[in-house]
Amino acid sequence: MREIILGTAGHVDHGKTSLIRALTGIETDRLQEEKKRGITIELGFAYIDLACGHRLGIVDVPGHEKFVRNMVAGASGMDMVAFIVAADEGIMPQTREHFDICKLLGVKDGLIILTKKDMVEEEWLEMVKEEVREFFADSFLEEAPILPVSSTTGEGIDAVKAVLDEKVRKVNFQEEFGPFRLAVDRVFSMKGFGTVITGSSLSGRVAVGEDLMFYPGGLTAKIRGIQVHGKEQEVVEAGHRTAINLQGIEKEEINRGDLAATPGTMQSSTLLDADFHFLAHNSRKLKNRTQVRLHVGTREILARVILMGKDTVEPGENADIQLIVQDPVAVWPGDRFVLRSYSPVATLGGGVIL
Repeated sequence: MREIILGTAGHVDHGKTSLIRALTGIETDRLQEEKKRGITIELGFAYIDLACGHRLGIVDVPGHEKFVRNMVAGASGMDMVAFIVAADEGIMPQTREHFDICKLLGVKDGLIILTKKDMVEEEWLEMVKEEVREFFADSFLEEAPILPVSSTTGEGIDAVKAVLDEKVRKVNFQEEFGPFRLAVDRVFSMKGFGTVITGSSLSGRVAVGEDLMFYPGGLTAKIRGIQVHGKEQEVVEAGHRTAINLQGIEKEEINRGDLAATPGTMQSSTLLDADFHFLAHNSRKLKNRTQVRLHVGTREILARVILMGKDTVEPGENADIQLIVQDPVAVWPGDRFVLRSYSPVATLGGGVIL
C-alpha cells in the first residue's frame, strides 16, 4: 500500500531532530552510517505508527544544503510538511527560504510546530503564534494547526501525534502509477549483502528478482532484496523510504543523484522544458542564459536558463524556460525542481518539468 511521507522544515537549531526523537524514539542525527539494525538506517529518516493503522515515514532535514537536496528528492512522494519554528526565536532567515522551497516543490499540506515552549513565558508564546500565523497567511499553511511543544518535557507531543493521525485518516490513498522510480540519495556496500541503494520511491512498484536500470548511465542490476524501515519486503511502491540490495553491480558504478527505474522507461537528456516561477524577493531580474544550479531528484547539476521569447524575468513572474544541463539527466513530466544561483548560492525559484 502507498504510504505517507512527512518532511520537516525550519531554521537550523530550531529543534527538528529533537522533535522527531520525541515523536518516534528514533535518533535521526546519526554520524555512523552503517549500524547493526539493518540496511535502511540512514541519516535523517524515521517513522511513526499511527492509531489509524498507517506507518508515517519521516524525512528529517538538519541543515539547509541537505534540505534542498533531500527535499527535492522526496518532493513527489512527500505528502505534508511539519514546519518547525522555535518559540524562543520565531521566524528566522532560513525559515523563509525553507518555506519558499516547500512552495516551489508543490507541498500542499502540513502543520506548524512551535518547539522549545518550556523556554518562554506564555505571553511571549502568544506573540510568536501571531507572528507565525501572519507569516504563513495566504499560503497552503494558512489554516494549519499551530502546536506548541517541548521535546524535553514531552508536553504537546501527543497533540502532534493526534493531528498527524487525523490528517493521514483523511488522505485518499491512490497508487502512483507509471514506471518504478527511485532517486538514489545514498549508495554503499555491506559485507555479506553487496551493493545497497536508498531513496524515496516516487512512482510505480518493483519486486525482488526484477531488474533496475540506473540513469543516466544505463547500467542494469537485479534486485536481491528490499527493505522498508528495517523490514524485508517482496514488493515496494511509491511513498516509502526504501533500501534495495542489488546484485551484478558495484557501488562505484552508481552515484548519488542517479535515478533507479524500470529498464527502458526513461530517457536522459541535456535539454529540459519547464514552467518556472522566479521568487518575488529576488533583488534583480533573471537574465537569459544565466548559469544556475539545478536541483532535481537527488541530483545537483549546473545548467543555463534559456528564457523563451524574452530577455529577462522580473521578480515574482512566471516564465516558460528551457534548461541546458551540463550532463545528461533523466526526469519525468511533472517532476518538481529548484534553481539556485551559482555563486553566492541562494534559492532563485523553481517549477515543474514539462
